[in-house]
Amino acid sequence: MGSHPVNLFVRFILELMALAAMGLWAWKQSDSWMRFVLVLGVPIIAAAIWGTFAVPDDPSRSGAAPIIVSGIVRLAIEFAFFGFAVWIFWNLGYLRLSWILGTVIALHYMISYDRIMWLLRR
Repeated sequence: MGSHPVNLFVRFILELMALAAMGLWAWKQSDSWMRFVLVLGVPIIAAAIWGTFAVPDDPSRSGAAPIIVSGIVRLAIEFAFFGFAVWIFWNLGYLRLSWILGTVIALHYMISYDRIMWLLRR
């Protein structure tokens, strides 16, 4: 199972958009100095979870798995990560952006059906 480079690029852009959404959401949670902590902390924690919990030899990633998880756990992490980003845009009133992001994420996962099946077998 190999992932097409264009699909990997789309996935990377989706990851960056999700992290940017998390930073935007964190910024709007406070008017005090705490917003600076949140705007750095929330995306860093999300990125750490994203990069740490993996299925060994996942071709859409580096193949490394610092903390090995099952495929279903990895999918749950991914759906939570992207679902949070979609919810953030919805919550902040960017409804059109929320729908666009959610649609592109859904299309990405439909195109990546072979990876989904691979993960479900792990």
